[in-house]
Amino acid sequence: MKRYKFYLLMILACCILASCTKNMVLPVASGRPYEVLVVLEDDIWEAPAGRALFDILDTDVPCLPQSERSFRISHTDPKHYDHLMQLFRNIILVNIDKTQYSQTRMRFARDKYATEQIVLTINTPSQESLKEFCEQHRQEVVDFLTRTEMNRLIKKLEKKFSKTTDDLAWLTFGCHLNAPDELKSYKKGENFFWTSNNTASGLENICMYSYEYEGPETFNKEYLLHKRDSIMEKNLPGEKEGMYMQTDTLCTLIKPIVVHKAYAMEIRGLWYMKNDCMGGPFVSHSRVDAESNRVIVVEAFVYAPEKKKRDLIRRLEASLYTLQLPLEQKSLIEISVEEEKKDTK
Repeated sequence: MKRYKFYLLMILACCILASCTKNMVLPVASGRPYEVLVVLEDDIWEAPAGRALFDILDTDVPCLPQSERSFRISHTDPKHYDHLMQLFRNIILVNIDKTQYSQTRMRFARDKYATEQIVLTINTPSQESLKEFCEQHRQEVVDFLTRTEMNRLIKKLEKKFSKTTDDLAWLTFGCHLNAPDELKSYKKGENFFWTSNNTASGLENICMYSYEYEGPETFNKEYLLHKRDSIMEKNLPGEKEGMYMQTDTLCTLIKPIVVHKAYAMEIRGLWYMKNDCMGGPFVSHSRVDAESNRVIVVEAFVYAPEKKKRDLIRRLEASLYTLQLPLEQKSLIEISVEEEKKDTK
């Protein structure tokens, strides 16, 4: 009987321990946005395979006035990968073992050691396979890390956003938009509004405008830029006559994207004030509102000659993904990398 009670107590204790472990509150991930920790042996990190991974992370953010890296890179050898290191917000963990892996695969896990964390694991049979994989999937890795950070910002904007900007979007276009809370100054025009934090340092801006949808040709590069320049000239003039915002066509990237599971066109480039010395980066999303048969454009642009602009423009870019057209369901940016299945036992 005593032995029976002992085993019963042991089983009960194990169940309680398992329950506590499962429901244990995780710490919050550490590190700054766009900071990445790579866990890889020191000698391999300095070898061609490690340099191939480093080169992926060491790329420039496209279409900024000055060179700025996409990510802040940290590295550690696995033998130093302790509990504190495991709290990094973005971790790339590389496992090289030809006895376990026949090909290179990449997966990620959410909140493995901390909340608001992703751990991207690359399993590969050899250094040569790792190098080849990095060369073939460089954009996929960059997009994954960038979209992960962007989704974090989108979630924050859902909790705290500019009511001024959201009200303008609703009253002008029947849409919702979550912009940073400090964007409270605004100007209205015909099918147009501009909102800003109106500061002397790090000027952040979002504007929205619309025009009639005329078919697929509406979404070619020349048409979109022509519309942008004409609308900005009319609505955002400079301090003196003859000054107005225009697009610097020497650096303009355009590509189709998906927002809330619908088609959109992204333009990324540089703007300048004609006959003035102002300028900076911009990003815009052009989308079709089927209810009104109009193109709705939401754009973020920055003027900050005294500071770096990567984090400023990316923070505003996250706002563009929150634009919710009539009858539309919100969703986060889609991630193409396979996610590890969580153990639900």
